[in-house]
Amino acid sequence: MEQNTGLKVREFMSKRIKYNDVATVEVTIVKDFLPHPRELLLKDDSVKVTISLSKESVEFFKSEAASAHVPYQKMIRMLLDKYTKHYKENKRA
Repeated sequence: MEQNTGLKVREFMSKRIKYNDVATVEVTIVKDFLPHPRELLLKDDSVKVTISLSKESVEFFKSEAASAHVPYQKMIRMLLDKYTKHYKENKRA
């Protein structure tokens, strides 16, 4: 039975497709809107530090990062950056 199936697959694969039977469609060329790959690199002036975090916090960030498909360290860094930006802009007297 497997041999018959293999024969049918080979027959199907060897058939040529006639593309001239397809109706032509109007094509619109759009300007490339994607940034250059070099522009996608993070312009990051990071400093490596060692920090101790609670197990609960790390587990939380790992879980959230996994569901968002991003590294958990990046998520923590983004949170700290937002916190810093907020308090820099809203300095208390």
